[in-house]
Amino acid sequence: MPDDGLSLPEFSALVVLAVEAREVSNSELKQQHKLTIDGKLRRRLNDLKLVESHKPGRAYVHVLTDAGWARLAEDLRAGRLPAQSGSSGAIARALLGWLPRFMERTDQRLADIFQPDDDAAQPVDLEARIRAAYAELAPRPEAWVSLAKLRPLLGDVPKTEVDAALARMERLSDVDLVPESNQKTLTPQDRAAAVVIGKQDKHLLWIGRP
Repeated sequence: MPDDGLSLPEFSALVVLAVEAREVSNSELKQQHKLTIDGKLRRRLNDLKLVESHKPGRAYVHVLTDAGWARLAEDLRAGRLPAQSGSSGAIARALLGWLPRFMERTDQRLADIFQPDDDAAQPVDLEARIRAAYAELAPRPEAWVSLAKLRPLLGDVPKTEVDAALARMERLSDVDLVPESNQKTLTPQDRAAAVVIGKQDKHLLWIGRP
């Protein structure tokens, strides 16, 4: 049994990462769940080996570890829920109290219930993820960003689907894709990450201000 109970922010982070069931960036967490895992919260969860974080660009990406899945399941079964008040707390307690009973009744684990959405790569959602990844990597607004650095932030979305989304986005007024002007500087990773549009390899993404 864990020595320490998790705080509400720590427990909330585990629940959100379980629901996402994949690597997720702080930009996505903030956009979709109004939550970020940074500072003391990130260090605490990393130290407890409940969350693994790394920084492929300018911001962190997080994923729930096996120990994190186990800890969340154990806390839910034992009813160790952080104190929450008001109507939102009542809703959370009701749903989180029901979840372990549902798991026992259906003989399922958390990882069986929470899985990456099959439609995670649909056009609208994927465009939002591309924009969030660009915002993490761009050193300043309207900077050019390498597709070789951007693709790893999109998780396991197939390259063909990312390519299709980029081709659609290029037709928008606030998006542009261009080849690297100095082809001699291209690495094998740059060439592999390029998107082919109009029979031309394009390596750099630009997104304008909203």
